[in-house]
Amino acid sequence: MGQGAVVLLITDGLDRDDPDRLAHEMERLHLSARRLIWLNPLLRWDGFAPRAQGIRAMLPHVDSFRAGHSIAAIEDLALAISQPSDTGEKVRLMAALSG
Repeated sequence: MGQGAVVLLITDGLDRDDPDRLAHEMERLHLSARRLIWLNPLLRWDGFAPRAQGIRAMLPHVDSFRAGHSIAAIEDLALAISQPSDTGEKVRLMAALSG
C-alpha cells in the first residue's frame, strides 16, 4: 500500500477472534494509511452501541466510523473522504466505550 492511501474498511465488526490481535492489526493498518474509514452496516440502527469485542478493538484505530448500509450512506462517504477532519460516529461511540 502506498503512502497517502485512503483505506475503506467494510465490515460489521462482529469478529470473534482474539480482540488484542485484532487491535494490533488495526493499528498496523491505520499507521500504513493516510486515512482509515470504516463503513459499518450496523450503524443503520439508531440504538447502535459498540458492544461487540471486535468493534471495541477496531474503533480506536479508525479515523472515521460511518454507516455503510444505503446509497445515501455511500454518497456521504464522498464527503468523508474529502474532509480529513470528518470522524463520522467515532467520537460518539468512543464516548460510549469509556462511559
